Amino acid sequence: MSETYAVLLIDHGSRRAEANQLIERVADLVRAQMDDHRIVEVAHMELAEPTIGHGFSRCVEQGATIVVAHPFMLAPGRHVVEDLPRLIAAAAESHPGTRYVIAEPLGVHRGIAEAVVDRCASALSDRTPEGS
Repeated sequence: MSETYAVLLIDHGSRRAEANQLIERVADLVRAQMDDHRIVEVAHMELAEPTIGHGFSRCVEQGATIVVAHPFMLAPGRHVVEDLPRLIAAAAESHPGTRYVIAEPLGVHRGIAEAVVDRCASALSDRTPEGS
């Protein structure tokens, strides 16, 4: 039996719709980079829909047998270390036979450094520095 995995991108969630839409755009970028398996769903830990339970269910509905829950957060703070494992485990209880793993948060990764350098270069080319 072949395993099918899904990526569930999880952010904190916001009361601002624009902030919540950002993870959808990130999911599109992730889908574009994945070759074989293109199940990528999003969820918000709180304050917005879809919840982690809904996102996990959507992964399973598309055939996922393993869900890779990725905290789209920078550091392994309380949400990543305590809250997300509990919420993901609760979501998985509704789907016996579906396994999950939790990826590390973004943290210290060369891609983060590249993004910082890119954003700083853009800020310098797009704007006049404050206080000039």
